[in-house]
Amino acid sequence: MLLRPRQKTFVERSVSALGEHGNTLAVASTGFGKTIAIAGVTGKLLDGSDAKACVLAHRDELTAQNELKFAKVNPTISTSIVDAKEKSWHGRTTFAMVPTLARESNLASMPVLDLLVIDEAHHAAADSYRRIIDRAKKNNPAVKVFGVTATPNRGDKKGLRPVFSNVADQVFIGELIASGHLVPPRTFVIDVGAQEALKSVRKSVDDFDMKAVDAIMNKAPITDAVIRHWREKAGDRQTVVFCSTVDHARNVRDSFAADGISAGMVYGDMGTAERRDVLQVYDKGDIQVLVNVAVLTEGWDHQPTSCIILLRPSSYKSTMIQMVGRGLRTVDPNEYPGVIKTDCIVLDFGTSSLLHGCLEQDVNLDGRTGTGPALTKECPECEAHVPLAVMECPLCDYHFYSDKKDDLQPISDFVMSEVDLLKRSSFQWCDLFGDDAALVANGFTAWSGIFFHQGRWHSIGGGKELKTHMLAMGERTICLAAADDWLNENETDESAHKSRSWLNQSVTTRQLQFLPPEYRQDFGLTRYQASALLTFQFNKAAITNLVLNAPDGDRRAA
Repeated sequence: MLLRPRQKTFVERSVSALGEHGNTLAVASTGFGKTIAIAGVTGKLLDGSDAKACVLAHRDELTAQNELKFAKVNPTISTSIVDAKEKSWHGRTTFAMVPTLARESNLASMPVLDLLVIDEAHHAAADSYRRIIDRAKKNNPAVKVFGVTATPNRGDKKGLRPVFSNVADQVFIGELIASGHLVPPRTFVIDVGAQEALKSVRKSVDDFDMKAVDAIMNKAPITDAVIRHWREKAGDRQTVVFCSTVDHARNVRDSFAADGISAGMVYGDMGTAERRDVLQVYDKGDIQVLVNVAVLTEGWDHQPTSCIILLRPSSYKSTMIQMVGRGLRTVDPNEYPGVIKTDCIVLDFGTSSLLHGCLEQDVNLDGRTGTGPALTKECPECEAHVPLAVMECPLCDYHFYSDKKDDLQPISDFVMSEVDLLKRSSFQWCDLFGDDAALVANGFTAWSGIFFHQGRWHSIGGGKELKTHMLAMGERTICLAAADDWLNENETDESAHKSRSWLNQSVTTRQLQFLPPEYRQDFGLTRYQASALLTFQFNKAAITNLVLNAPDGDRRAA
């Protein structure tokens, strides 16, 4: 398996920081593929040695997911599991459940580690994690500690500075939108007569006083205005609503239902089975609007969701980004047939966008990220080394304020220039017919292509003993990203032959035998171009069938 170019940079910066500091935190937004990046860093540090690593996670599904993807990136490194069912340290990399390993009886059997990796590292300051970290350091004072998270300023709200002295890299939402791995948000800040009152709400220990927010927002005229604006801007989209209190959420749900819109609700004290049932109905598309209170902020994704409604402010910018992030996932057409998603509408009826500024303020708008170590600055609050572009210290929550007036402007829309994925790809892409409507790239095991038909792009992948199937539909960038990821998933560094000299050698006689007659007089045709044409020729029937019979978007998300 291959890492994306941005993932490779992430790995290189993390390994460099670990070598310099002995610990580091790396921050990557939803959609980046942090599990793959964790595997890349761990593999780099274990390669060519007998070193031993442990990867921590706090949920069963994360442990299993981490081990599975680790094996794809590092097929020669043995693994083992420490959880409630199994407690084995025989692998060179062990994947451990924190609640299990943190018990003294299990800590006692933990071997000397050279690397301790913490997934969802915003939990690293919690007591259970600290017991594991302290024991690892007691066993080996030179152990390296590597943390990865999408939301450093969340979890138990404790600062991460006691665990990490620096931040190796931070991948912003804007980079992933530019690369086609997330859809862009289109955000509207709408005042329904509550903004001035919300500005006077005081913060509690962790956030704004939600009872005070409820007193302002939980009113029928405001909810009616919310529904009216939603119908105007996003009435055909599956929508997630964030409310201040359970009573507020219940009234919002009932108001949507009274207006003829199918709506459901989930909240923290709800029974597990009941909550699961509501989420399953929403997943099937039988509920259009899902109202929640502090439940869906993290750890949950539903790809077709393409509208987010904020009916509560957030004191942490990372909380706002997490809420918006619930609607930024791209759609797998095999999982959700017929769903076309090109963006996510965010309706902010509170003050979060005014308080935190636009999402672009932390983003390099041209989408380019240099290689080598990240440029850094020192946080004046905790003295940590953090990436230069960071506006909020991931370790202590210090805010770097800018003198630029543009940074204080509210969101009106998300503008992002497209990254040239064709140049970044590890594979050479061939424009089959010279009209930019069909592009194909080959590996030794897999192939993929993007094809334009009736106003939208279709991404298709296949290969040796790999079924030809649809990878994505919709925008060109999203489809190209899916096609490139298919090749990365099924190829290796050896088969990523973009710069190989033989690519530009002349077409072979055997290739010409299988090509259509019109290509046999093309004396400029290269061996690789011929290979791409043959791939299309051999798979033309399957490609045509998938494109012509693609769903019409009857469950259109955007």
